[in-house]
Amino acid sequence: MCTYQTELLAVAGSGKGPAGWLRVTQASVYVDHPVHAMAGHTVNIDLRDPAQGPAARVALELHADAARALAESILRSIDAVPAALFEEEMR
Repeated sequence: MCTYQTELLAVAGSGKGPAGWLRVTQASVYVDHPVHAMAGHTVNIDLRDPAQGPAARVALELHADAARALAESILRSIDAVPAALFEEEMR
């Protein structure tokens, strides 16, 4: 069942797409039918720069377990370093 529930959030970073590196300013996260992954439904994550048009994006289609493991791994990675490390980057 598709809920069409989409989480949009502002992000700051970079992603590498077919045309090379691009600035990433927005993330879109939703559960839907995948285009390419072999599954009925996946967690889809689009990292993009809307100002550059629809092709300026990096797309992921992840099985739910893989998406959860990725989210947990990201949190562990952030928690493993002193918070001051990231604060220095923002100055």
